[in-house]
Amino acid sequence: MINPASRIIKELEEQRPATPVGLLSLEERERLFERSTLGLYRWYLSVSQEKRNWNPDSSFEWDKIRDDHSEAMKTIIEGFFAVEQFVPDYTTHSINVTRRFHGRSHFQIRWGSEEEKHSDLWYNTLLFSRARTPQWIANYQYQLRGTPWGLKWDDPLHLVCYTVIQERATQVNYLNTALAAKGKSPHPDYANDEDPVLFRVAQTIAVDEAAHYNFFLEILRLFLYYFPTKTLEALNDVIKNFAMPANQYLPNFEQFYETLYRTGIYSAREYARDVVQTALDNLGVAGRRALEAGVKLSKMAPDPDGNLRETSFFFNGFDYHAVETAIRRMFDRVTEYEKTIGFDKLDPIAFLPSGLIQVPAPAE
Repeated sequence: MINPASRIIKELEEQRPATPVGLLSLEERERLFERSTLGLYRWYLSVSQEKRNWNPDSSFEWDKIRDDHSEAMKTIIEGFFAVEQFVPDYTTHSINVTRRFHGRSHFQIRWGSEEEKHSDLWYNTLLFSRARTPQWIANYQYQLRGTPWGLKWDDPLHLVCYTVIQERATQVNYLNTALAAKGKSPHPDYANDEDPVLFRVAQTIAVDEAAHYNFFLEILRLFLYYFPTKTLEALNDVIKNFAMPANQYLPNFEQFYETLYRTGIYSAREYARDVVQTALDNLGVAGRRALEAGVKLSKMAPDPDGNLRETSFFFNGFDYHAVETAIRRMFDRVTEYEKTIGFDKLDPIAFLPSGLIQVPAPAE
């Protein structure tokens, strides 16, 4: 004889949806993620072309740049020039990793074109400041480009985590260089380095890096909102293993970094305070310790078939609500832009809550 209760339970199990009510399926979250990044790219491109469309040759008064900078400043300019020689590798790698995704891959192409201008701008700075001779620059450039750069990670999530930290770090480097070129650095090595042209060079690139940082930050927020557990794990992995790009390929890296560190342009203090903590604040994470502790406590809940499925996650020191609020603002901004073009009539974008639940971590 069949137990009626067992039969009812079996029928309920068979009728239970694969995805809990209120929780977006993986497919829905992936679709929404990609549609969001496409809209964000469209908005970014419009703003970039309108407000930051400068030329590395004709937008600067190269005949007015100083040719008597301090040795410390010459070393900094040479180092920035060297790092930017790997732009073809940065761009190729990022496009290959994201090539299947319309918004992200097209942004990487745009990002590469803007980074290429940075490369040319530091080339011009090194040349017109007479810090190095034309032949020296040509030889050094050829030497640098002989070794391709590669990143430790080859997946889109780790890539965007890395780029958020890298773009913020680069911005900090250029902001502090701009201060020195404005005569505002407290370090005595830069006491006589005030130079309006060099200031504008560093400031212009810093503005670009801020725009890049904010774009990648929005992408990382989307990852964090719709896929929190694996995103927090990837972010923690990147922060623990982060190194600025191409450092191992620069022949004069030790001198370059020693100068950055000694003169207050960039050091471990700036990395911890102005880069990592700033990025974590923007992502709603209290700090590195909170991130590491949260990763250890995060969980993946199994579905009825025993497959791991993200439904809730443990994390103290992480403001998931703040991330959602930022995501909603981004959706509003993109929605308004797409309305001006007419995308809303054919392929509208709309925010949908993830349905994921942040629960307090159990007491130890």
